[in-house]
Amino acid sequence: MLTAILAALLGGIILNFMPCVFPVISLKALGMLRHQGDIKSARTEGLGFLLGVVLTMLALAGVLLALRAGGTAVGWGFQLQSPLVIAVLSLVILGAALNLLGVFEVGLSLQRAGEISVGRGAFTRSALTGALAIVVATPCSAPFMAGAVGYALVQPPAVSLAIFLALAIGFAAPFTLISLFPSIARRLPRPGAWMDLLKRGLAFPMLGAFAWLVWVLTQQAGTTALAAMLASAVVVSFAAWLYGMAQRRRYIGQSYKALLAVTVVLFIAAIGPLPGVIQTQPSQPDVQSVTHTEPVKWSPQTVAQLRGQGKAIFVNFTASWCITCQVNDRTSLSTEAVKQALSRTGAVYMVADSTKFNADIDDAMSAFGQGGLPLYVVYPADGSAPEVLPQVLTPSIVVKALDQAAGKKA
Repeated sequence: MLTAILAALLGGIILNFMPCVFPVISLKALGMLRHQGDIKSARTEGLGFLLGVVLTMLALAGVLLALRAGGTAVGWGFQLQSPLVIAVLSLVILGAALNLLGVFEVGLSLQRAGEISVGRGAFTRSALTGALAIVVATPCSAPFMAGAVGYALVQPPAVSLAIFLALAIGFAAPFTLISLFPSIARRLPRPGAWMDLLKRGLAFPMLGAFAWLVWVLTQQAGTTALAAMLASAVVVSFAAWLYGMAQRRRYIGQSYKALLAVTVVLFIAAIGPLPGVIQTQPSQPDVQSVTHTEPVKWSPQTVAQLRGQGKAIFVNFTASWCITCQVNDRTSLSTEAVKQALSRTGAVYMVADSTKFNADIDDAMSAFGQGGLPLYVVYPADGSAPEVLPQVLTPSIVVKALDQAAGKKA
């Protein structure tokens, strides 16, 4: 148990440097810079972020454990298998980008719009940033993390929650420590007018995350869902603009209630069509080809059949929403060295696509003790025990594993 807790703590720290978290890193950085020199406000923001991270992580863990207790095999990032969740998260990310661009403010009362907030407003905003950070972190799985999460999912609830708590503390630790210790914060640049320019510039990573989530939604639910998503995005953007206008009008003492009413109506109109995305037909998953032939679709029966034929097998457990998976596909699995190794060894390349929920895939991942994607498994040709590869691949790791798997054949 102690090993799993330490692995989760270290994995949480490393998770800060994974690509899916980068958009929210911008919000965290702005929070640190905004209160540099104001120890009380910096600590308030740091503790708010920590609270948001911990509560959201424990809530996510609670839902995950409840689903598993009910017989559903799910793991880290399970909520991203739902097109509806992807659609809602896309709009949240879009809203965060519009906020960074100054279209409207979050964490402020309408009377204080346009001011730098402290106290409750800063605490609330920072807590929401922490919650958002956990949500957008789920497409990534850091080293040490998958094993710890996999272990947690088969333990009693108290042990499981302790491991997820360690993951949350590790994730929040860098920002919280900088906020709590002024000696660290003093090394940061001094706040100034340049921060507003930086804030607006950092909206573009958020818009990039929005575009990526829309692409994932298209993979899951097809072009009809894409059209609904884009229409909702336009309406939400217009509603956000009206809300910002209402904030400014109230700040200067002008009438604003009509604008607020229109904003509410538009927001309801925007989210109304979203449940329909789960009823649309998915497009063909975008699987990166790593061989000169089409990859074989994974199933337990196909694996058993190929093993009976004495074939070496490489199984790529992946998903469109898994950023680490996509990076590995393009930097390692699709390289010429890996293609040649697959051809030379005669190994069969299989893809287990978990973009949408698949009970067989989740059961297989649980059997390997893995709580999240990516997962790479190599089955030796002689029928001996399969090997689980690291979550961060290099071409040499894959080539070596394939050569060893083929060499074990009697």
